[in-house]
Amino acid sequence: MSFTAKDVMSLREKTGLGMMDCKKALTETSGDPVAAEEWLRETKKGKMDTRTERATGEGKICIAYSDGCAAIIEVQTETDFTARNEGFVNAVEEIAALAVNAGDGEITADDEIVKLIDNLRITTGENANFARGFKYSGAGFGDYVHHDGKRACLLQFEGDLEEGAVKGICQHIVFHDPMGISADDVPAEKIAQIRADAIQEAKDSGKNEEIAEKMSEGKVRKHLQENTLLAQKFVMDESKTIQELLPEGTTITAFTRYTLGG
Repeated sequence: MSFTAKDVMSLREKTGLGMMDCKKALTETSGDPVAAEEWLRETKKGKMDTRTERATGEGKICIAYSDGCAAIIEVQTETDFTARNEGFVNAVEEIAALAVNAGDGEITADDEIVKLIDNLRITTGENANFARGFKYSGAGFGDYVHHDGKRACLLQFEGDLEEGAVKGICQHIVFHDPMGISADDVPAEKIAQIRADAIQEAKDSGKNEEIAEKMSEGKVRKHLQENTLLAQKFVMDESKTIQELLPEGTTITAFTRYTLGG
């Protein structure tokens, strides 16, 4: 089967690879465009497999919705230049659209996602990987993705909450990084460690056991107020806590906050 310059250009547009690579692929596959694409994929993937140990300190976080579901994902690559490339951004959005069809909870890359990651490695010449993802189903959702795509929050809630308030709470979560929604979400061992550290600090300053215990309880309360979402002061209006922003009957049920590489 022969091929034309138009065939070469079409394969180049589809794969993002150079003209010479595309021409060679068509030559090797007797002009069959489908076989040529697969030939390129396999050939280039073999070269990229040798680069998977390279550090991936850049990338994008993306959020997608579908039929009462929402997912947040993180895809990493080597350089910020690649992470800002339109082709990379489009691929990450496509991966997010696939992820939202996964099962609830932590997302594992399936064959389709792996194929898109392989294509990123091929077309960018850099290492890339699906770092993580999480999916929710049901209730209401809100999100905030920082302009650089390196920090984001996906929020799930029940009840009525205005769009502006949802976005504001998501922005708050991104910048204040709460440990959980309320004190109930903080692991008991974490609270025990805070209490123990506070007792030791008080004793080191000369306080007796009873006073040290009282001081530790105060430290625990303060820590929970400062580090649990509902008790925190709203970043955009510190006269209110997050709890006070919620209308009666509205509750925040979950959130996932990602920082690139975090």
